[in-house]
Amino acid sequence: MHAKSNFLSIKSLIIWVVMAITSLALLMATSINLYGQISSYRVQLINNVNIFSELISRNAVSTIEDELNFNEERNLSTLSASDILENVHIYRFVEDGKLEFFASYNKDGVAPVNAKFDRVDSLSEPTIDGSTVEMIREIKRDNGELLGYTYVRASADGLERLISRSIGIAVGVLLLSLLLCFLLTLKLQNTITAPIRNLAHLVQRISRHKDYSGRAKPSSIKELDILSDAFNAMMQRTQEHMQRQNEAEEEHRRLNISLEEKVTQRTLALKEANSELIQTLEKLHQFQRQMVQNEKMASLGDMVAGVAHEVNTPIGLGVTASTMMLDRLASMEKDFENKTLKASSLSKFIAEGQENLNIIYRNLNRAAELISSFKQVAVDQSSEIDRVFSFSKLMDEILLSMRPKLKSMKHVINIDCPEHLYIESKAGPINQIIINLIMNSIIHGFEHKDQGVINIKVALIADKKVSVLFTDDGSGIPEYLRKRIFDPFVTTKRGQGGSGLGMHLVYNLVTQALNGSISLNSEEGHGVEFTIVFPVKKATQSVPHLN
Repeated sequence: MHAKSNFLSIKSLIIWVVMAITSLALLMATSINLYGQISSYRVQLINNVNIFSELISRNAVSTIEDELNFNEERNLSTLSASDILENVHIYRFVEDGKLEFFASYNKDGVAPVNAKFDRVDSLSEPTIDGSTVEMIREIKRDNGELLGYTYVRASADGLERLISRSIGIAVGVLLLSLLLCFLLTLKLQNTITAPIRNLAHLVQRISRHKDYSGRAKPSSIKELDILSDAFNAMMQRTQEHMQRQNEAEEEHRRLNISLEEKVTQRTLALKEANSELIQTLEKLHQFQRQMVQNEKMASLGDMVAGVAHEVNTPIGLGVTASTMMLDRLASMEKDFENKTLKASSLSKFIAEGQENLNIIYRNLNRAAELISSFKQVAVDQSSEIDRVFSFSKLMDEILLSMRPKLKSMKHVINIDCPEHLYIESKAGPINQIIINLIMNSIIHGFEHKDQGVINIKVALIADKKVSVLFTDDGSGIPEYLRKRIFDPFVTTKRGQGGSGLGMHLVYNLVTQALNGSISLNSEEGHGVEFTIVFPVKKATQSVPHLN
């Protein structure tokens, strides 16, 4: 049952939805309006600068031609009537084609600025930089001859004030609109939720007291009024049904009294039969557990039998090499005592000794590795304790333990497992599951096939979950057997050494020991596909740092 805090009320939902939509709409409208106003202010400021620069340039033509810079200074001083103009420069060309300073205007309280000879091209259009607007316009005669340039620097503080005021007004209107919308939304939600709340209280009262005589009041909202009428009709039918049910229960009670004696007699008989059945089931379960345990021990016994055969080879090679070494040592000792020992014989003995010692070392090391792997597999099969291990290394150890059975066959087993997948889980059940699935494919799937292919794909599919996909290209499983494949004592090798507990053991190990799930997909003649998914305590695809 979910906690009540997980539910939203209609009241809250209406307020949130209406306010969210209104806020979004108002925010978009306000943003668009602000953008338009700010753009308009910027355009107006740039136009004013353009107009001033055009007028100043036209008036400067005559003073530059007559070289009356004092007249131009006087003309520029009239610009003090403008609130935005801060600095104005008049540049003219001299005989060598260079620009020189002709006249200037600086607003009271504003520091002069350096000449902008090097920015004639970059300031050909009005440029807003922070709180100032700069522009340089050409001064030309009527015939198009270029006489010089006019540099105008204006203040953009007015633009910033207009922008700030517009933002303030927009924010105020937005907040006022949201407040008005919130009040209207409260009125709306109360109109909608009040009848629903009354209906909910009525339903709760009927649920607590089992009194179906209550009826919902009419509502001013058409849809809620229809709901109230339907609810009242349902209550009417429920009340009538409860009356009929009470009458039927009374009749049923009278019939029960007459049947009690017969039920008592049959109950006694069933108890005796159930007691015998329970005893039989307990014996059956005990026998089944014993068979499963025997199956585990048989698997472990087969592995131990294969250990001796697999380890005999490197040990035998080591014994052979050590025997040859002893024979050569006796020969060298004899030559030494007879004083017939040659340097070439000693050199040959040293070379052979090194080779034989390398053979003995390699094979004893190989035997130690085999015994270590077999020991780990044996410990895992008899252990139910969680440990951190490499899944890839576990698969290698499993295949190594099965080598005595597999090396005489041509079957191919492909392992697709991330090299650095480390998990914390029970290695023993995983070990037995893989061995049973492989042996099941060899015994049943490849019964009429000389060379089969088994693919085992291991992957970390989710946080702390591992997937094992086991497939083969064997004979598959018939439909009648597929439905019962995980049941105990189900086998096609009855009387041929098959116990029918292999897949049942796999199912129990997956679902109980690993707390996972296993599914089968197979068609006769098209192999099998087992999908195993189980959780793990820890999972990482890098080498873990162990304390």
